[in-house]
Amino acid sequence: MDPDRSTLQAYLAEEGLDGYLIDADSTDPDQRYVSGFEAPDPFQTLVTDDGVSLLVSELEYGRAVTEADADVVARLSEYGYRDLLEEHGRYEARIRTVAAFLADHDVDAVAVPRGFPTGTADGLREHGVSVTVEPAGIVEDVRAVKTASEIDHVRTTQRANEAAMATAETLIAEADVEDGRLVYDGETLTSERVTRDLEIELLRRGCTLEDTIVACGEDAADPHDRGSGPLEAGEAIVVDIFPQDKETKYFADMTRTFLRGEPTDELRRRYEVVHDAHQAALEAVEPGVTGADVHDVACDVIETAGYETLRSNPDAETGFIHGTGHGVGLAIHERPTVSPGGGELEPGHVITIEPGLYDPEIGGIRIEDLVVVREDGYENLTEYPISLEPSARR
Repeated sequence: MDPDRSTLQAYLAEEGLDGYLIDADSTDPDQRYVSGFEAPDPFQTLVTDDGVSLLVSELEYGRAVTEADADVVARLSEYGYRDLLEEHGRYEARIRTVAAFLADHDVDAVAVPRGFPTGTADGLREHGVSVTVEPAGIVEDVRAVKTASEIDHVRTTQRANEAAMATAETLIAEADVEDGRLVYDGETLTSERVTRDLEIELLRRGCTLEDTIVACGEDAADPHDRGSGPLEAGEAIVVDIFPQDKETKYFADMTRTFLRGEPTDELRRRYEVVHDAHQAALEAVEPGVTGADVHDVACDVIETAGYETLRSNPDAETGFIHGTGHGVGLAIHERPTVSPGGGELEPGHVITIEPGLYDPEIGGIRIEDLVVVREDGYENLTEYPISLEPSARR
């Protein structure tokens, strides 16, 4: 990865600051992006006009030298951390070490991200370092515009995601229907069983999944209900999978809605409306339009069909009750947003398009694809078919 640090360095020059400091482990997307390094414990990344410098533990030093996107890698021992630890305790030793690291780079004033640890900020201030919280989320904005290699990373994760979705869809398609429930290999098919099998498929393909959604009937009427228990015939089953590649750390995201048996006329109509809104929103994606514009297109379709949205009724508890999409990358939810207030879309933005309709008395429906904004419109990174009736795809 070759992160673009020019915007960050321009901000430092404009504000008269010496550097930009991140204090986090590599699960923090900004840390991962700027440092290019993976470590389970917090470490410090400093961006200055001279480049990128890391401060890491002795344990991580060797890997950081060979793996990080850094010009300089320093270890705690270079600043007497062990002696400081014995004299001052862990917190103060760490603060004094970071302050010495900054001084070594002639840094008296730093900008930090909004999620910067308060303890570190207060401690550095006590040692004479000026700490300014940068409110705009500069690194988040830079991360939002993906390079070709980043888009390939997302695409690879989405291919694994599609294999997991095929696992889920096949289980649903091949299940028997007994007394209104789905039965697979003689056992009731549950959300938990489907989740387990799709997670195994993701692991085979080098991905991890902290959570997923396999929600049926009333559970599916809550967009973020993970689902539990038996899967029912005649009820919509929402499967929303959002894995992360274990090596690159890039996420993907996709949702499909399936139904075994015969849907009610109302449920089928809702599915068709969501599908129409999904297609209309996709067609609206191009550089220069805003995320809010795309969201409005989805709302237009749904409201014209006679259903409420949060645009038509901010207090709505049923209907279309979330935004149309969000950015995806090193975080599963990142900039830009495809929702009210969403800003201008640019080539390289990777976003979801995922309208839905929800009502506890009927169930939930959502269809989601992952696309990248291109100069001439968009490219759909999702190759998985859209169908209410499930098919065996493994």
